[in-house]
Amino acid sequence: MTRFVPKHSKKAGTRPGTVAYVGRKREHSVAIDVIEYDAHHIAERRVHSLPECLPLKPAPAVTWLRINGIHDPRLIEQIGAHFNIHPLTQEDIANTAVRPVLEESPALVSIILKRLSLDGGGLLHPEQAAVIFSRHLVISFQERDSGPFDAVRDRLRSTVPRTRFLETDYLAYSLADALIDDYFVTMDRLGEQLDAAQDELVRRPTPDHLETIFALRRELLLFRKALWPLREVIAALARSENRLIHDDTRPYIRDLYEHTVQALDTIETMRDMAASLLEIYLSSVSNRMNEVMKVLTIIGTVFLPLGFLAGVYGMNFDRTAGRLNMPELGFPYGYIVFWVLVLLVVAAFVLFFRRRKWI
Repeated sequence: MTRFVPKHSKKAGTRPGTVAYVGRKREHSVAIDVIEYDAHHIAERRVHSLPECLPLKPAPAVTWLRINGIHDPRLIEQIGAHFNIHPLTQEDIANTAVRPVLEESPALVSIILKRLSLDGGGLLHPEQAAVIFSRHLVISFQERDSGPFDAVRDRLRSTVPRTRFLETDYLAYSLADALIDDYFVTMDRLGEQLDAAQDELVRRPTPDHLETIFALRRELLLFRKALWPLREVIAALARSENRLIHDDTRPYIRDLYEHTVQALDTIETMRDMAASLLEIYLSSVSNRMNEVMKVLTIIGTVFLPLGFLAGVYGMNFDRTAGRLNMPELGFPYGYIVFWVLVLLVVAAFVLFFRRRKWI
């Protein structure tokens, strides 16, 4: 349940702007990748402390400062102080419980995002991500040293000349676009789980499937919780008149908004499918119960007259009492006649049930 109800109490009583990490415990050290490039050259290096990468290379080159880990509040404060990042933005970066948000100033644009990935057990894990850009600098934050940002780095390495990437707003857009593209990969995996659960429910529903249905509904609810505010953030970014966002980049941001809406529509459809799985389960269980009851009813109906016959012939009679006192008991072939009668009754019932298409 901690994935759905974050522990906001960790920040209770602190003043606004206090940087405190709220999230899962991380043991690895924070690594910093510094990527500096222009149209024809690119240089990369990894450092483990902020002083190692400062001062950064001045314009006209673009610098991408990639922070791998947000569990070190002191480092975030140092970065915020050096690049004039607002304390409230610093606080949001370290707080994994915060929803996606956009903050703007004439010198900086900050976007808080969410990465959503599935683990080996099919559970959805949200991770904090942030992209901050100025005229010649892009700073990205993520919880782990892996993920969709690697694809953007590979594109930087292979693209020559990097004319489009010389605008930091386009690099920031590319990072956000990589995150949203990764959403579709995760949704495909969730869709496969939905299809598999539906097939199993139709074939043979079991109580274990009920747990699977509720787990899928929880994952989709968590997905929607991340996507809904993200749509507002991308829409606000597309409407922004900040001079850091160039006109050439705005069509890409509008396209990114369309992708976000598409992802949200897909999640809503999948939530409807997950809700229908419960109905399928209940219907399958009910149909199976009806089949069992039908078989039991048929068996009981067939044996009802047989029980009557056996009861009649199982009574005790005195043959010397009179001619009408159960004369069949003295018939030499009475036992054979009794079983022939039983088989005829069973055959008659089976034929009747088949004609009525009950069996």
